[in-house]
Amino acid sequence: MNTSPAPLRIVDVIEPGQWSGPVCDHVTLDYDGRHRRRIVLTCDHGARALLDLREARILPGGAALKLEDGRLIEVIARSEPLLEVHAADPAALLRLAWHIGNRHLTAQIERDRILIRRDRIVAAMLERLGARLSEIEAPFDPEGGAYGGAHDAHDHGHSHDHVHDQATGHDH
Repeated sequence: MNTSPAPLRIVDVIEPGQWSGPVCDHVTLDYDGRHRRRIVLTCDHGARALLDLREARILPGGAALKLEDGRLIEVIARSEPLLEVHAADPAALLRLAWHIGNRHLTAQIERDRILIRRDRIVAAMLERLGARLSEIEAPFDPEGGAYGGAHDAHDHGHSHDHVHDQATGHDH
């Protein structure tokens, strides 16, 4: 017989910068763990909370999960293994971003760098294109994408009519 109390319900997700005040706990999740619709989350200090959204979404690092009793749980983005992509100049970084996007890779785009998940094949391609790469451990908050949510290669949450040129290096 399970004697643990039922988890509290999460009634709202408040975006980073849109909330303030104390939190009752934290939940630390990597990027995949923050892409959720329904799950019982076990927080860093043991609290349990039920997330039950209408549709899956990304819980960004720095967001707050509002419990039915009004308390807040802060979402912390866990560090994970990433490749930091740099280029000689902004135009070269834009070209690298195009190649990353052409492969439908999830990417965090910043002013002077791009962060992607580590992948030795992609790393070799980017180096051939002149990228300077560093392996780092950092929180990953990639772009949400034009279709409402970030996704990795070939996990398309949308229908599309275009045909990929097979010379791009990936199949469907």
